[in-house]
Amino acid sequence: MLAMFWLVIAVIALGAGGLVWYGAKRWQAREAAQEDRMAAFLAAAKGNGKPADPAPAEPVAAPASNAALAPSAGLAQQKLLFEAAHKAGEAGEPALAIQLYARLLARFPASGFADQARARVEAEKKKLAKA
Repeated sequence: MLAMFWLVIAVIALGAGGLVWYGAKRWQAREAAQEDRMAAFLAAAKGNGKPADPAPAEPVAAPASNAALAPSAGLAQQKLLFEAAHKAGEAGEPALAIQLYARLLARFPASGFADQARARVEAEKKKLAKA
């Protein structure tokens, strides 16, 4: 009976260890994929490379029934531009960050991110002046 108890404990411990190992492996794969996407985005933004996924030749117009989805799509683009600019600034690329903030402000001048973007542009300009 005691041997059965220890066998059950060993199986549970091995199962838990396997789950932790599997989770860690998936997390590392996600982190690597995220780094690859960010590197491809920054390379494409700098003009040093081509984007990984080419853009469609013509934009697809949204159907009239999906008119309510348009603001959320714009918000997603705004957030993507803002986060990319922020990450460029953190990565020590103030010129690229300023360009991305400027693109955000040019496309979405009345954005909720506009005030933050303007403040970040001033901070990035100060970084450039120091360098």
